[in-house]
Amino acid sequence: MDGGFSSLRSEAAGAMRTVLVSAESLQLTLKPDLTQEEQGLTQSSRKAKEAHTAGNEDLKEMLESNKESLKLEAMKRIVQLISKGKKSSDLFPAVVKNVASKNIELKKLVYVYLVRYAEEQQDLALLSISTFQRALKDPNQFIRASALRVLSSIRVPIIVPIMMLAIKEAASDLSPYVRKTSAHAIQKLYSLDADQKEHLIEVIEKLLKDKSTLVAGSVVMAFEEVCPDRIDLIHKNYRKLCNLLVDVEEWGQVVIINMLTRYARTQFTSPWKEDAVFDDNEKTFYDSDSEEKQGQTEAKPYIMDPDHRLLLRNTKPLLQSRNTAVVMAVAQLYWHLAPKHEVSIVTKSLVRLLRSHREVQYVVLENIATMSIQRKGMFEPYMKSFYVRSTDATHIKTLKLEILTNLANEANISTILREFQTYVKSQDKAFAAATIQAIGRCATNISEVTDTCLNGLVLLLSNRDETVVAESVVVIKKLLQTQPTQHSDIIKHMAKLFDNITVPMARASILWLMGEYCERVPKIAPDVLRKMAKSFTSEEDIVKLQTVNLAAKLYLTNSKQTKLLTQYILNLGKYDQNYDIRDRTRFIRQLIVPNEKSGALNKYARRILLASKPAPVLESAFKDRDRFQLGTLSHSLNVKAAGYQELSDWPAVAPDPSVRNVEVIEPVREWAPSVGKAKQPKSDKFYSDDEEKEEEGSGSGSEDSSSSGSSSSSEESGSESEEESSEESGKTSSDSGKSSSGSEASSSESEPKQKKKKRTKKATQRKSKSTAADSDSDENGNGPVGKTSSSSAESSSESDSEEDSDADSPPPPPQKKTVAKTKPKVEVKTKKEVSLLDLDDFSPAPPSAPKSSVFSSSLLSDLEGLSLSNVSSAMQVTTPAFGPVKTYELLHHMTGKGFSAKYHFPRQPCLYQPSMVAVQVILTNSSDHSLEEIHIEDLSPASLNIHCFNTVERLEPGASVTVSMGIDFSDSTQAANFQLCTKEDQFSVSVQPAVGELLMPSTMTEPDFCNEQKKLMGMNETSVSITMATANTSKQNISKQVLSVANVGVVSSGQNDLQRFAGRTVSSGALVLVTLELREASTALLTINTEKSVMASMLLRDLKQALSQS
Repeated sequence: MDGGFSSLRSEAAGAMRTVLVSAESLQLTLKPDLTQEEQGLTQSSRKAKEAHTAGNEDLKEMLESNKESLKLEAMKRIVQLISKGKKSSDLFPAVVKNVASKNIELKKLVYVYLVRYAEEQQDLALLSISTFQRALKDPNQFIRASALRVLSSIRVPIIVPIMMLAIKEAASDLSPYVRKTSAHAIQKLYSLDADQKEHLIEVIEKLLKDKSTLVAGSVVMAFEEVCPDRIDLIHKNYRKLCNLLVDVEEWGQVVIINMLTRYARTQFTSPWKEDAVFDDNEKTFYDSDSEEKQGQTEAKPYIMDPDHRLLLRNTKPLLQSRNTAVVMAVAQLYWHLAPKHEVSIVTKSLVRLLRSHREVQYVVLENIATMSIQRKGMFEPYMKSFYVRSTDATHIKTLKLEILTNLANEANISTILREFQTYVKSQDKAFAAATIQAIGRCATNISEVTDTCLNGLVLLLSNRDETVVAESVVVIKKLLQTQPTQHSDIIKHMAKLFDNITVPMARASILWLMGEYCERVPKIAPDVLRKMAKSFTSEEDIVKLQTVNLAAKLYLTNSKQTKLLTQYILNLGKYDQNYDIRDRTRFIRQLIVPNEKSGALNKYARRILLASKPAPVLESAFKDRDRFQLGTLSHSLNVKAAGYQELSDWPAVAPDPSVRNVEVIEPVREWAPSVGKAKQPKSDKFYSDDEEKEEEGSGSGSEDSSSSGSSSSSEESGSESEEESSEESGKTSSDSGKSSSGSEASSSESEPKQKKKKRTKKATQRKSKSTAADSDSDENGNGPVGKTSSSSAESSSESDSEEDSDADSPPPPPQKKTVAKTKPKVEVKTKKEVSLLDLDDFSPAPPSAPKSSVFSSSLLSDLEGLSLSNVSSAMQVTTPAFGPVKTYELLHHMTGKGFSAKYHFPRQPCLYQPSMVAVQVILTNSSDHSLEEIHIEDLSPASLNIHCFNTVERLEPGASVTVSMGIDFSDSTQAANFQLCTKEDQFSVSVQPAVGELLMPSTMTEPDFCNEQKKLMGMNETSVSITMATANTSKQNISKQVLSVANVGVVSSGQNDLQRFAGRTVSSGALVLVTLELREASTALLTINTEKSVMASMLLRDLKQALSQS
C-alpha cells in the first residue's frame, strides 16, 4: 500500500511539473515583457507559494517518518491549519497513509482531516474504504464513530450500499455515541441518494426507540430531514421523548421541541375554547362528588389531553435554559399549543433574552413584536424592558419602537409619548423618523390622544433637522386625512413653513394637502402655487408632479385666480427633461382644459381629480407575520423559506389517543425520579431501622456531610428543576397506577426521626454553615412544618402545588379529616394535597390558629441558620417580624347582599409558588341563607399569575371561613381583578397590594449590607430628607414604623444613629436596601437602594409618611 501511494504521488508530482513547465513557457511566449507592478505581484505570490510549499514539505516528511511523535505533531499542525481556514488538501496522500495507524490519538486526528477533505479527494479516499470498514469494528467507540463519519463524507454514489450497511450496523452498536453518529450519517446518505428513503426510515424507526438522551436529538433531526410527514413513527415514542427532553443536549432539545409542536397540532384539539377545562382530574372529581350535575349538563366541555399537558409541563423548566434557542423554542411551543391564560409564563424568559447579544435581541424582538399585536397583556408589565438604550443598534431600536407602539393603550399612552419625545431628539435620523411614524400610529389607534399627537407633530415642524420635519409632514398628512374638517389651521401653519422646508418628500406632501383641501384654504393655496411657479424648474421631480396636480385642482375650483398660473406651469412641464412630468402635463391639459380633442373626458375632470380618498390605515409591519411559525426563518424574513413546514390547524376531533400507549410503561416510571432528587429512594434504605443504632454508635459525620452535600447540589439546580422532577414523578405514578399509602406512610414516618437525630448531632455545624438539604421547606413556603415531613413528602408537596397552579382544581373531600392532625397528613396525599394555608378552607378558625399547633421551641431552634438554596449564606430570607396585620375590605356586605369578604397579607412565604405573595381572605355569610359554591372567575389582567382558593362548597348563615390565595404581582402594585362568585351571584372585586407587601425580609450582616449597597449606587439609589415625628425618634419605634410599612428584615448595626433594613422582592428576588440616618433637630436621611426604581419611589413615599406622622 505504501509503495503504491509513493508511486502514485511521484506520478502526480511528475505530471504536475510537466504542466507547470508548459504553463510557464506558454506565458513567456504570450507575454514576454511584464511591467514592474506585475513583476512585484508575481514575486510576492511566488514567495508565498514557496513558503507554503516548504511548510507542507516539512509536514510531509514528518508524516512519512517512523516516529509516532513526529506524525502526531504533524497532524496537530495540519488540524490547526484547517481550523484557520488554510488549504491543506495537497497533504491528503501523506495523511491517508496513516489511517491504519495503531496510535489512537493519531488515528482520531487523521479522521478529522479526512472528514474535511474526503469529498474533495474522492478518488484517494475510495482507496481507503477497506480500512474504514475495518475501523467500523474497532474496540474504541470513537474510532468506530469517526470511521462512519468519514465514510458518509465520501460523496460517491458507488459506495451507497456500503454506507447503508455501515449505518444499519452502527444503529445497533452498544455505544450511544456511535448510534448518534449513525443518525447523523442518515441525513448525509439521504442527500446523496433519496432512493434509500424506505431503508433509512427503518433505521430511524429503530433509533427512535433508543432510550439514550445522546441519540434522541440526532435521530429526531434525521426524522425531520428524511420523513417529517411520518407522524405514525412518533406515536409510541411521544411520552418517552417528552420525559427525556430535559436531559437531551441543547440543540437536540430545539429540534425535538419543534417536531413535537407540529405533532401536537395534529393530535390534540384546540385549548383556546371558552369552555375549556385545564385539569385532567377535575372531571373524575366531580363524577364521584355529584353525578346529578353531570347528567344535567348537555354540552361536554373541553378537557385537555394528559399527553398535551405532559408536553407543556416537561418543556416549562427549559425556559430557564442558558441556550437562547431552547428558550425561544419553548416560547413558540407555548404560543402555538398552550391555553391562552398559560402563555404568559414565557414572557419573563423572553425578556431575559434581551440582555444577550444584539443578534439574539433582534430575533427575540421580532417574535415579541408579533406576539404583542395579539396579546398586549403579556408584555405590558415589562414595558420598560423595551425602552431604547443609547447603545442599541438602529434595527434594535426600531423593533423596540414597534413593540412599544403595539403595547400602547389608554392607560400607558402618556408614558410612551413622553418616551417618544426623547427619541425624536436622537442623533440617529432613521430612528427619529421611525419614532414620528410610531407617534402617528398611536394617534390613529387611540382616538383620545389624536389631537395631542397632532399638536406635537406640528411643533416638530419648526425643528432644525430636515429629516424630522419631513417625516412630521408626511405623518401629519396621513392624520389629517382621517378628519380634515377640524384642522384647517394646521394646513395654514404648514403653508407658512413651506419656504423653510427643503426635503422633497415633505414639500410634496404639503402641496398634496393644499390641493386636496384647497377649498378650505382658498386664499393660501393660490399663493403657494404662485411661489411654486417661480421655482418649478429647480424642484425635484416628485415636487413638480405635485405642483402640476395642485395647479389642476385649483384650476377646477378657482379658475379666475389660477388660470394663467396653471397654463404657465403646464407649459413648463411640457418641455421638462423627465418624461413622467411631460406625460402628466399633457394628460392634465387634455383633462381640465376643454377643447375639441378632449371630448367627453373633460366632463369628469372634477370627479377624477377631486374624488374623496380613503384615509390611510397605519398598521404594524408585523401584523401578518403570525401566519408563520414563531422562531422560524420564514417568520423573520416574512417570506416562506425553502424547507418551511406549515403548522396544521387544530383537528375538530382528536385522533385516537391510544396509539401513544406502549406495552411496557416501566421505563417512563423509572426515568422520572432520575431527573430531580435521585437520592430519595436510597435514603429509605440507608436510614433503615436495622442500621440505625449502628450509625449512631459509630458516628456518621462523613456520611451526613456527604448526604447534605448531594442534596445541596440537587437543590442548587433551581426550583424549576425541582418542580419539574416532582411533576414527572407524580405524572408517571398516576399513569402506572396508584401507589400504596402504607409504603408512603412508613417511609414518611421513618425518615423524620432520622432527620431529627441528625440535627441534634450537627447543631453546632449547622450554625456555622447552612445545609441546603433542609432548605426545601423554606423555599416552598412550608415554614417549620417542612422539618417534620420527609423528603418524599416535600417532593409530593411541590408537585401538587405545581399542578394546582396549572389546573386550579379543588382537593378531594376525604382530606377534610386531616384538619386536626399534622403528622398523618403525608399519608393521604395520594392525588391532591391540602397545603397549610388551604387547611383554613375547612375550618372557621382565625389565620393564626394553625401556627400554635405547629411551632415549638425545638423546631424554632432547628430553624436557626437555615438558608434558601438560591441565596448566599450572608443573605437569607427570614420569617417576618411581629407586627399588627392590616385588613382590607374586599367585598362589603351591602354590595354582596349579605356576603362580605376581607383580606390581609400574612407576610408568610406562599406555598403555591415562591414568586407569589400570600393573601388570606376571610369570607363571611351575614345573610339569612346559606351560600354555595363560592369560587373565583374571570381573572384580569391576563399577565398576572393568580392561584385561586379551592371552591367553598357551603357557607352557613353567620359562619366565616378563611381561605388562601397566591398572587404573582410581578413586583408591581397593579391590582388583581377577579369575580368572587357564589352559585347565584357574581361580584367584581380587586386586591390592591401595598408596595411594602411585595417584599420578603432578608437577613445579612452589616459588612454584606454595605457591599451590596455599593453595587446599587447611582440611578439605583433614591433618597429624601424627612422630618421625624417626636414619637418615632427611638430605635425601637423606628423599626416598628418601618416594619408596619414594609416586610423587611432588620440589619444589626453598631451605630445608634443608623438604622438598616434589607429585603427582597417576592417575584424577581431583587434586593431592596433601606437606610435611615438620624441627624440633628429630628431630621433624617432616608435612602433606598434597589434596581426597582418605581418601587423605590413608592416605598420612599410610604416610609416618609409613616415616620413623619406621630
